[in-house]
Amino acid sequence: MTRETSDIRPRERHDGDRYDVVIVGGGPAGLSAALMLGRARRSVLVIDAGEPRNAPAAHLHGFLSQDGTPPGELLAAGRREAAAYGVGVRAGRVRSAVRDGGLFAVTDDAGRTVRARRLLVTTGFTDELPDVPGLAARWGRDVLHCPYCHGWEVRDQPIGVLATGPMSVHQALLFRQWTDRLTLLLHTGPRPTDEEYEQLAARGIAVVPGEVTGLEISDDRLTGVRLRGGGPVPLQALTVAPRAVPRAAFLDTLGLVPTAHPSGLGSYIAADRTGLTPVPGVWVAGNVADLTANVLASAASGSAAAGAINADLVTEDTHRAVRARKDPFSAEAEARVCALVAGDRRHGL
Repeated sequence: MTRETSDIRPRERHDGDRYDVVIVGGGPAGLSAALMLGRARRSVLVIDAGEPRNAPAAHLHGFLSQDGTPPGELLAAGRREAAAYGVGVRAGRVRSAVRDGGLFAVTDDAGRTVRARRLLVTTGFTDELPDVPGLAARWGRDVLHCPYCHGWEVRDQPIGVLATGPMSVHQALLFRQWTDRLTLLLHTGPRPTDEEYEQLAARGIAVVPGEVTGLEISDDRLTGVRLRGGGPVPLQALTVAPRAVPRAAFLDTLGLVPTAHPSGLGSYIAADRTGLTPVPGVWVAGNVADLTANVLASAASGSAAAGAINADLVTEDTHRAVRARKDPFSAEAEARVCALVAGDRRHGL
């Protein structure tokens, strides 16, 4: 802990069950936002189900200064840093979020309800894998999806690309950067166009027809795949394109439903560049808003959303202060003074 943070009281800042911001999801996006908002002296609660998307992976990559770090270690460090600024982190799964006057009422699976002036959703998505026996058990090990996340670790190995949708040829061409021993398994994907066949041939990528019915495993290592009506295809890694399913069903009651991604790879919650959704007061960040965001990009989007949320709260606070100054005897002014006094007490002023 630095000298600057060592003097910060780690006690959680909030007013009863009310917070400035509730963040649903404690991954890189959520914790980055929590850190920024905590440093802005906002009262923040993070509610996290403890199911990070990259949990099956042994290490994360492409994150400057953190390359090769186990995902759990990064999150643990993030929780410690956010807590140093008074951010609360609670284990739980949010089951509903509704409007409650000028606030959002957020209820978890244990029936606990908290209220927030603003809501940030960073729950990511679930990877819906192709229905091939044995595939899920190897996910994050030698069954992969992202060349930038895992390509270096399987470089120069015989790699198969399991075609399931329109982006499969693109995925094969990407992985060709990491190995010249690449096979496109047509499986249930669409037949490549003549132009795509020409591209695959030019890059030396073999194309194998037939449905994949299972994996070949030896000594806990992938050695190939089995084809229906055909022999095994030797491989040491298999790449797939999972379908993204947002973990955001609780947003339905606020009128936010997933939007289909034009790539056909799943759906996401639409938002502007800061993460603000069409519902005022609700932001999203990370994979729930961007299917292609890696850990670093997700963290950056959480930080950007936090800045936008704090600016929005500053505007609201200023508007209320102006109204209170013009009418110092109004009920709103009285409530504002009480809130300021309570805040001063929490900060020991």
